[in-house]
Amino acid sequence: MQPNAARLQAAVWCAESVYGILAAMSTKLRTWVVGSLVACSLFAFTQTAMTPVNAPQYTSDGQLKLPENYREWVYLSTGIDMSYTPARPTAGMDHHMFDNVFANPEAYASFKRTGTWPDKTMLVLEVRGAQSKGSINQHGNYQGEDLMGVEVHVKDEARFPGKWAFFGFDDAKTATMTPTAASCYSCHAQHGAVDTTFVQFYPTLLPIAKAKHTLSTGYEKEAAASPK
Repeated sequence: MQPNAARLQAAVWCAESVYGILAAMSTKLRTWVVGSLVACSLFAFTQTAMTPVNAPQYTSDGQLKLPENYREWVYLSTGIDMSYTPARPTAGMDHHMFDNVFANPEAYASFKRTGTWPDKTMLVLEVRGAQSKGSINQHGNYQGEDLMGVEVHVKDEARFPGKWAFFGFDDAKTATMTPTAASCYSCHAQHGAVDTTFVQFYPTLLPIAKAKHTLSTGYEKEAAASPK
């Protein structure tokens, strides 16, 4: 985005300097100069608009780069001690966990319009430990500073045979793709409410999917069978 913005800004700066001498030019020349400046500005703006600001970025060997500004993206939901298996995730442990989900703004805006995820969607799952003792807190839990893990779910149709892929980050800034044999792929494909994603846990998006009729058949059957 920066190179395009620089070109646009350069056109503006150029315009400011040129307009001062336009009065000394002929009408025909003034029209040509102004037209050229407008065309350049529109081109720079169009190029910027066509380039996804938060598209997935990869290293030369195919690793996904961690989108480090994901905390500035659209917040979708937070779960605590969630597990998709009968066993509790904190069984035998002395702590609880929060998981926060963020979506890149472009994907979120598209979902609101269509009820499904566009290509180049990135959903970030951030896991943090729960704390109960601190400052004035007397009851309940709040999220700790230290990250326990980050996972990114990416939709990149040209890159991944199944359109979507998972990447798990520890303390690194890049991550290799989680093998497709991992259970997360089949679980999402079987239970995801929309396009293999767990929209059923995103309270601002589930009503949109219902209104747009984009819920998966599998999820609708599960929802109908679940106790109210």
